[in-house]
Amino acid sequence: MKLFNIKNAILIMFASLAISTAANAHNHGNKQDIVDVAASTPDFSTLVAAVKAAGLVDALKGDGPLTVFAPTNAAFAKLPAGTVESLLLPENKEQLVAILTYHVVAGKVMAADVVNVTSATSLQGQDITVSVNDGTVMVDQATVVATDIKASNGVIHVIDSVIMPKN
Repeated sequence: MKLFNIKNAILIMFASLAISTAANAHNHGNKQDIVDVAASTPDFSTLVAAVKAAGLVDALKGDGPLTVFAPTNAAFAKLPAGTVESLLLPENKEQLVAILTYHVVAGKVMAADVVNVTSATSLQGQDITVSVNDGTVMVDQATVVATDIKASNGVIHVIDSVIMPKN
């Protein structure tokens, strides 16, 4: 059951990336689930591909609610060369699931709530550090660049980097 929730969280994360670059998706997010929102935005194509490769689509289409910290295509491009391609290989599925579920938190955490916490437990199981400095919200080392993108089963916050679980 926990793996299913993690899969849903990852899909939601990918959807948030798609929403951040499409103003119209933000306005219509309440009628689409996290996966639908992400899939409708080209800037989340890497996230969507990863969610599919990890087998998390159904989980992220679930009832939720989930909060996804979703990296954009540009965020994935910051990873070392070959990292994304390697993670998408079937033999690396477990690692991909761990990374994607680290971007998802159970419950619907809006931006106004995020600024009042110092950490959040991801579906992967580890805590994500949350900090605010001069009005800029950070999750681990990633900057939150867009917030409160609503979907029928949660909310997406767009981040500028892929965050990684601790070893």
